[in-house]
Formats: sequence, structure tokens, C-alpha cells
Amino acid sequence: QVQLVESGGGLVQPGGSLRLSCAHSGTIFSISAMGWYRQAPGKQRELVASITSGGSTNYADSVKGRFTISRDNAKKTVYLQLNSLKPEDTAIYYCSYSIGGTIRSWGQGTQVTVSS
Repeated sequence: QVQLVESGGGLVQPGGSLRLSCAHSGTIFSISAMGWYRQAPGKQRELVASITSGGSTNYADSVKGRFTISRDNAKKTVYLQLNSLKPEDTAIYYCSYSIGGTIRSWGQGTQVTVSS
């Protein structure tokens, strides 16, 4: 079974940056669409960004121009660069992979806290 392991979260001041990583353990990474989601306390999990196997990207309106998703197929890793962070970006960030439009697995999550 594929495992996804996120890393890179932490505490950062408003306006700061973080880079999240998600390592995929399987052999099908190159054909998987990858996504980053987040869930803040008391809120539903929401899609932040996604990237197809071909490299096409999609972003939530709230993060456009600030966050960048990318992938390295050789390392079987997807990244999320978070710039110009705001307190409202505070959440647990989860990585997922999809095949055929269906999410097959989630990572354990990494906490991002934006606070002065």
C-alpha cells in the first residue's frame, strides 16, 4: 500500500515562507495526480493545490500567487512552496494522491502555524 509522508511544517511569522514536501512510497507516482489539502480547526478540509501527472496545476483562489505546487518524479516527491503566509493559512496540511480521479491515500498531515 502506498504511503505518503509529509514534512516541512512549522511555526512562521506572517509574511514568511515554508516549503512542504510529500514523499510517495509507491511505484506509480509518475502517473498519480497529487494534491495538497488543509484543515483548520472547526473547518472542513479544503483543496489548496493540485498537480496532474502531466504537470498541470490548479490552486484555490485564496492561495493563488502565493503558493506553488511542483513535483519531482525522480524523487517521487511533491512540494508546496508557501510564500507571503497569513494567519488564516494556519492549518494541518495533508498530501494526497489520486488515480483516475479518485483519491487513493492521504498522508498523516503536517502542521503549519502562522503567528507573530
